[in-house]
Amino acid sequence: MTSAPMIGVLAIQGAVREHISLLEAAGAQAMPIRQTADIAKVTGIVLPGGESTTISKLAVIDGLMEPLRAAASEGVPIYGSCAGMILLADRILDGRPDQETIGGIDMTVRRNAFGRQVDSFEGGIDLVGIDGGPFPGIFIRAPWVEEIGPKVEVLGRVGAGTANGRIVAVRDRNLIATSFHPELTGDTRVHQYFVEMVRQAA
Repeated sequence: MTSAPMIGVLAIQGAVREHISLLEAAGAQAMPIRQTADIAKVTGIVLPGGESTTISKLAVIDGLMEPLRAAASEGVPIYGSCAGMILLADRILDGRPDQETIGGIDMTVRRNAFGRQVDSFEGGIDLVGIDGGPFPGIFIRAPWVEEIGPKVEVLGRVGAGTANGRIVAVRDRNLIATSFHPELTGDTRVHQYFVEMVRQAA
């Protein structure tokens, strides 16, 4: 087992290069996932932000949805940020009726829960298992978690404002998700946490 695991970033939409840069800074090798064959080359997967319905639709068209579901069910570590959180949810509120997800995290997620683009904000989030003080959470048309199943671990909540107490980071076995965008901060701590998950899984 190499000390630098190969992690793929789903390259349909979102800050793919930024995720790759932070994964490499966190000690991993990283590559974009553009086709089914790419999934077999990686030991961990990142689902970036973007528009969740668009990502879902294109993943189905490109033949990536079923291989991603298989990877999640087989124990491959997967991390989803913002739209990636929605893709990992078993249940969605305010989504399109035909919207498909990869699923795997026993949670109900509300799309655009924090409001529209103009309601985007940044706030410090205390994260379980991540030292160094509050993480700079950047929220852009972000979801939040309405409900979780009994085996889902809450990693972080909003600590102030009208959304105080809302769940914005979770882990369910090999799957983790955040409402916010750590790839836009330059702070590698969330990516380091995920890289360590991938190492341990291997």
